[in-house]
Amino acid sequence: MRALITNDDGIDSPGLAALARAAADAGLEVVIAAPAHEHSGASASIIATQGTAVTAAGGKGTVRSERRTIPGHEGQAYAVHAAPALIVLLALHGSFGPVPDVVLSGINRGANVGTAILHSGTVGAALTAGQGGVRALAVSLDVGLREGGGEHWETAAALTARALPALLDAPAGAVHNLNVPDVADAEAVELTTAPLAPFGIVQTTMTEIDGDEVRLSIRQHAAASAPGTDMERLAAGVATVTAVRALAASGAETTPR
Repeated sequence: MRALITNDDGIDSPGLAALARAAADAGLEVVIAAPAHEHSGASASIIATQGTAVTAAGGKGTVRSERRTIPGHEGQAYAVHAAPALIVLLALHGSFGPVPDVVLSGINRGANVGTAILHSGTVGAALTAGQGGVRALAVSLDVGLREGGGEHWETAAALTARALPALLDAPAGAVHNLNVPDVADAEAVELTTAPLAPFGIVQTTMTEIDGDEVRLSIRQHAAASAPGTDMERLAAGVATVTAVRALAASGAETTPR
């Protein structure tokens, strides 16, 4: 099986290299295509940062990419000047070789839990793959508020290996979201399913309106306020995997007015 590895932290992220190694160790044929620059919070944006836009008149556009060398990865790797969801769309159209059988997105630096995953570029890439009928896994490491350095990427890679069989056995287009605690001993980490918390770890609130300026602040949620959810389980040191669904009609009737 062929795996596309992407992320929203950018091509130089150590989490990306760790995820590629995990996929190769699982026997997958790996190609890396990740943003040339960070795209955290990009959700499922299909913006290209270098190239030409698709226009209604011409119907054509270009996206710039270049080959890169990734430590520990012997296969193809591309730095793409685009958001991760657009990279997945390009892959589904054969831009980086044969269409992938599975998309692995991450390993993100920071947890992606609760309904706030809507805003994550890591999860947005996975959901875009699911919309295209390709199984996908978003992987995140809960580093909290710590600055860069000392992250246990290999723990997240080991939990990815444990979560992969369930994904590959799932129906085409299935999307799973994996969050891993940032600890050294992967063997000691339990892996369980958990529902999404009704919010994320943090939430923005408006604090002041001053003329034409609006000021926002970040409020952090307590994990205990969402018992049994992915956020609470992760805070307790448990790795969580959640099956999420790409966009679909709700089934509710609407009456035009």
